[in-house]
Amino acid sequence: MKKLFGTDGIRGTANQFPITAELALKLGRSLPSALNQPQPRILIGRDTRLSGDMLQAALTAGLLAEGTQVLHAGILPTPAIARLTIEENCHAGIMLTASHNPFPDNGIKIFGPDGYKLNDQQETTLEQLLLTDTPPTENSPVGTLITLTNPAQRFLDFLKSSTPDLDLTATTIVLDAAHGAGYQVGPALFEQLGATVIPLGTQPTGTNINHQVGSLHPEQAATLVQEHQAHLGVCLDGDADRLTLIDATGTIVNGDRLLCLAALALKRRGQLANDTLVATIMSNLGLSEALAKHNLQLETTAVGDRHVRERMREKGRALGGENSGHLIFSQHATTGDGILAALQILAEMKATGQPLATLANCMEVFPQTLINIPVRDKPPLDQIPGLPELISQAESEMATNGRVLVRYSGTEKKMRVMVEAKEDATAQHWAQTLSDLVQKELGV
Repeated sequence: MKKLFGTDGIRGTANQFPITAELALKLGRSLPSALNQPQPRILIGRDTRLSGDMLQAALTAGLLAEGTQVLHAGILPTPAIARLTIEENCHAGIMLTASHNPFPDNGIKIFGPDGYKLNDQQETTLEQLLLTDTPPTENSPVGTLITLTNPAQRFLDFLKSSTPDLDLTATTIVLDAAHGAGYQVGPALFEQLGATVIPLGTQPTGTNINHQVGSLHPEQAATLVQEHQAHLGVCLDGDADRLTLIDATGTIVNGDRLLCLAALALKRRGQLANDTLVATIMSNLGLSEALAKHNLQLETTAVGDRHVRERMREKGRALGGENSGHLIFSQHATTGDGILAALQILAEMKATGQPLATLANCMEVFPQTLINIPVRDKPPLDQIPGLPELISQAESEMATNGRVLVRYSGTEKKMRVMVEAKEDATAQHWAQTLSDLVQKELGV
């Protein structure tokens, strides 16, 4: 089992292991060996966190000490770094971000030359190097540092090319960039397409990323949508690889509804490969029921957008994502992209003449209760006293009218307890009962 890499790279609190300058330096010195590529070409981007400068400096120093040609892209969304890695013919791309996590955290995501995250074997090899006292390479040539010219506009040009006929003139959009990596390219894109943009979360200080704004906190944006009579609200997370949308009534549209309407949109365009959507086991039971009514299939994977991407790549699927708001359109991107997803949905609104509220009314959402419990450590679930028995009891009582999912977060020290049922009271009862047991046994 890997100790450093979770479902989305290496993540933790900045200046605490493993998110330290020392580990970043060692990662820079170790990555060429892990890639089996002497003197590689590697791209680095980051979000707006204060600790990004520290990590970038240490990582860059380690890479340069191994003869690497390092390219700095600056503050850009994660999907921009994945794409630029390909465009710049790099051997790897690195994004310094903790995504939706609060300001004190940071993380390291690594992409291969194809724009996909490193595979398990590559991560394991790199992790072994990071956890051992491997001496640095002696007598390596010193690498070179290049600052890319206007990478943001290059990414904007790509985004516009994904919906070439989209004209947003006379469209008002509230854009909440979470004070994160999309704070410049998000508003700029929609303005370049002709929209009137009401900005929110576009003044990063280095310490306010995701604070009461963004995809996890869309309430302010929803209020602005109503105040400005906007057609849409777009809320990104800290690295802009996922989104929450708000319709013209100020109603927040959840990720499963976005996946459902996106699948129907691609089906209408004849672009939904094998009439199949890929999502995780966290998606609502109502999603599969809605798709079945249109003779579409739902394939499910383990939790994590990485698992979704791998299944899509393996089976040649066109669309996948998570109910958290990650949407992956494989025709255009190798990873989730909140801005690209918003463009695709805006294109469907324009093509059909329907507002988001109508398009999103494509499925019945079963009541679902999710509780996150901070935990001291992460023992196997079957070793938590009483938990397996309580899960079995809940599943037995709900039978086919509900389900239970209990798992650890792959990026935080938290247990996630999710219960879904046809009756809201049932979902709340079992979620709280299970969470109380977890809190008693593992809570901080």
